[in-house]
Amino acid sequence: MAEHLLSTATHRTMPGSYVRPESQRPRLGEVVSGARIPVVDLACPDRAAVVAAIGAACRSHGFFQVLNHGIDAGLIAGVMAVAREFFRLPAEEKAKLYSDDPAKKIRLSTSFNVRKETVHNWRDYLRLHCHPLDQFVPDWPSNPPDFKETMSSYCKEVRELGFRLYAAISESLGLEPSYMKETLGEQEQHMAVNFYPPCPSPELTYGLPAHTDPNALTILLMDQDVAGLQVQHAGKWVAVNPQPRALIINIGDQLQVINQSTEHPAVHRRVITVQLTLHPSLLMHALRVQALSNGQYRSVWHRAVVNSDRERLSVASFLCPCNDVELGPARKLVTEETPAVYRNYTYDEYYKKFWSRNLDQEHCLELFRT
Repeated sequence: MAEHLLSTATHRTMPGSYVRPESQRPRLGEVVSGARIPVVDLACPDRAAVVAAIGAACRSHGFFQVLNHGIDAGLIAGVMAVAREFFRLPAEEKAKLYSDDPAKKIRLSTSFNVRKETVHNWRDYLRLHCHPLDQFVPDWPSNPPDFKETMSSYCKEVRELGFRLYAAISESLGLEPSYMKETLGEQEQHMAVNFYPPCPSPELTYGLPAHTDPNALTILLMDQDVAGLQVQHAGKWVAVNPQPRALIINIGDQLQVINQSTEHPAVHRRVITVQLTLHPSLLMHALRVQALSNGQYRSVWHRAVVNSDRERLSVASFLCPCNDVELGPARKLVTEETPAVYRNYTYDEYYKKFWSRNLDQEHCLELFRT
């Protein structure tokens, strides 16, 4: 199976199976490169300010960066190091983990869903299920030797960070801090270690095309040296440049469903919108107040592009609802004026539909509208 992986060879020409039709290409020259990206400093001693900043970023962008998140810089460096070592292993070693079955909990694969898609994406990835750790770690790669220990430590830290963010997001909607965590059940957690090799024609393809994440919350560790993440904002594609020690947070489809109707009535008339980096000492100067007609938090459309010069890594950690928990909008957020947009469903139902489709089809949530 090693021949299916991009990371097992150097590519000097673009295989035709990766070339997008002209109308679907990334148009890299049209990407906005200098836009301000919301940044939230979690070390701010003013809890209300942190909650307001996170809520504002969710409303205005659907994603934000966090600083002082509590995950040790040495551990983050170790994660990137073992990930890079893994993708540099000999082809025959990596081939032991190859699978194109989306239902498999631990697998090395390529593109997105090679069984369904007609045009491939310029990416290899290692998919790891992470909770409970003792159930899955024994089957994780044993090479590099410190892979299991390093990734396990990171998974624990990311999970705790995710729960802290859930609490702040819940509070920003006027809900109890525990609402998101309790509603989503005993959450699953998995990880995608993404590898994007140098590409001979980056203007013709994607690492991943535009999509939203099917889960609840995504915490992304970006390559600090090579950019590639782009998000859609105000109808344009915006480049997200790596920022030292920051992690990228984006709202997944399930948080969009929970808060689909409106924000808490107490903040119905006005919303704080992030305009600048939210360092505590500058917070009040970095916000402005704006009239609000509908305060939905939306899962953000994002994509990964590639480049011709350098390989790129990213590690995406996903917090997912319990498979059998029934998902729907928070009752407190549904009114006669703002009724439920989506029917209730289980996450297992949603996830299976997501993986049965191509990334470039319509938003999976459209299949669950009332």
